[in-house]
Amino acid sequence: MAYPTSGKKMLNICILDILKKYTDCDHTMDQKDIIAKLKEDYDITVDRKSVKANLNCLVDYGYDIEYTETEREKKDGTKEILTSNWYYNHEFDDAELRMMIDSILFSKTIPAGQASQLIDKIAGLSNIYFTNKMTHVSSLPGLEHTSNKQTLFNVGMIDDAISEKKQISFVYNNYGEDKKLHPRREEPYVVNPYQMVANDGKYYLICNYDKYDNLSNYRVDKMTQVQIVDRPVKNRTEVKGMEHGLNLPKHMAEHIYMFADEPVTIVMRVRKAAISDVVDWFGRNFDVVDENIARQYEGFRETEDDVTYVRLVCSRQAMAHWAMQYGTSVEVIYPTELRAQIGEAVKEMNNKYNN
Repeated sequence: MAYPTSGKKMLNICILDILKKYTDCDHTMDQKDIIAKLKEDYDITVDRKSVKANLNCLVDYGYDIEYTETEREKKDGTKEILTSNWYYNHEFDDAELRMMIDSILFSKTIPAGQASQLIDKIAGLSNIYFTNKMTHVSSLPGLEHTSNKQTLFNVGMIDDAISEKKQISFVYNNYGEDKKLHPRREEPYVVNPYQMVANDGKYYLICNYDKYDNLSNYRVDKMTQVQIVDRPVKNRTEVKGMEHGLNLPKHMAEHIYMFADEPVTIVMRVRKAAISDVVDWFGRNFDVVDENIARQYEGFRETEDDVTYVRLVCSRQAMAHWAMQYGTSVEVIYPTELRAQIGEAVKEMNNKYNN
């Protein structure tokens, strides 16, 4: 882009743009390099004195620009300070930008087209060296992004409602055989929104119905026709689990898969090699209990050397799914009704695969 004579009026902006685009701590520029780029990119011809003055102006103004100072003795014996190795200290380093980009790539909530636009915007926060690396970034094969283009609009609308402490209404959908969203019912849902969370690549709304005192969870990418309702949300003190504010880490650990039924105490036998899986899903919100404690539960059996007992609090529905997923490594022994439910599911699966 060329700026004729009037370009000099924008000299400090052009220099800042060059530093942002071409420099970082591993790629610095001296004044002669900046002069060359000003000519190449903006068709501006300046001397070193002008560049130095504008660089100092940018530093004084508060831009995060780094440089090296070197003291040199002149022929007349006086000393002067030389500056070199100028670079712009970007707000995000490459690793942080890559983490943000990866979170978008792994997200099933963001439609593919919007994901690509977001990635381009994030890449623009760095310099050409990071942008060049982006040619190696692509979506994971087979990763399905949502087809609901309203998702990001939904997130913004819900965020506004939470900030304004207003209710929302929405149509909730399920996917049909045509792979498209279809309303679960004709009547819109009306809820008190309290928090949005990301879980397993999807956004969920944690909310409450006026006529109940418990929390519910809904996938934002399955919502359409989201609207703010001009009614105040229910006071959080009236909602179970919100009396003292939402403890999000605890809530997420107790509601893996985002089922919203009441959490209960669960005890299970776990192979010691699978403790890492327990930590991955439940964090450190569990206790390893000794046999004396485990004996009080009906499903207790003598523990082998490679097995231990774990006690935690979790949704029954979520634990039924989780225990099936890790069925060769874990065994629920309490509550007995949950143990029986899992046992029946295992029998049903066995019948399907052996008939």
